[in-house]
Amino acid sequence: MTENSSLEPAATKGLKTETLDLPGWKHVYSGKVRDLYEPVDESIRDQAGQDCVLVVASDRISAFDHVLASEIPDKGRILTQLSLWWFDQLDVMHHVLASTVEGGVPAAVEGRAMICKKLEMFPVECIARGYLTGSGLLEYNASGTVCGIPLPPGLVDGSRLETAIFTPSAKADLGEHDENITYDAVVAMVGDDIAARLSELTLKIYNTAEKIARERGIILADTKVEFGYDAVSGAITLGDEVLTPDSSRFWDAGTYEPGKAQPSYDKQYVRDWLTSAESGWDRNSDTPPPALPEEVVSRTRGRYVEAYEKLTGKAFS
Repeated sequence: MTENSSLEPAATKGLKTETLDLPGWKHVYSGKVRDLYEPVDESIRDQAGQDCVLVVASDRISAFDHVLASEIPDKGRILTQLSLWWFDQLDVMHHVLASTVEGGVPAAVEGRAMICKKLEMFPVECIARGYLTGSGLLEYNASGTVCGIPLPPGLVDGSRLETAIFTPSAKADLGEHDENITYDAVVAMVGDDIAARLSELTLKIYNTAEKIARERGIILADTKVEFGYDAVSGAITLGDEVLTPDSSRFWDAGTYEPGKAQPSYDKQYVRDWLTSAESGWDRNSDTPPPALPEEVVSRTRGRYVEAYEKLTGKAFS
């Protein structure tokens, strides 16, 4: 998702999705799961105190670089409320200006929308890993490194790293895979000072969140965050969502066992079903994924709710 100040019309940028009629706002962009609106009413900018954008989380779900026809009920609300909770836990400048009707959020999307500062986003996906799995494990098995960082021999799927590492990736176009890159590549993209600050902030967020999650019986294996430049304050600012099951890998500490893939609080049920014989779908084909069975939708929603409730200590309703 982008929040920069040169957003093109939705017809030429992002997904083609059904947009909402929100008085005072115009739709400008749709990503895989979020829609962006810019204010057309000057009073909205005046209330926000600066240029802003309305970020609306949908119930869409993506897998294997496809946005599925099926939706997960309440997913947009769950991810928005969890992000807002995390923003309150982190001592990092973030992009949220308001999240309530009193703050200017349209009533039609209250609970799944935030009015945010308009940022010039850096072209880097900032990833922190405290455990070895996923694409990091694939690179490690091939070369003993992750994003060019040498790791000790003998690690397995799920191994905890001695210290968390910054493993960035380059943002890809919608529908394409992000590409893991080295720290030197980040320096080449944004310069020494900004690269150092992005790494510092990303690891600070991970280490803070890892401790909070562990106290609640959840392991934070890795997380992806995004930053942008705020022209008003001149600060590097945390944007997008933060520490949700869509941007992070959460595991149940009670069932954690290195040496195998860990069950996670995300769209695992969706991925597992899509790659099963039951779905009949070939992920290497040009055919869109089939609709999800109700059981997969229900179980996936349940995992999102469980993650929210275990982390925040609050019931989701």
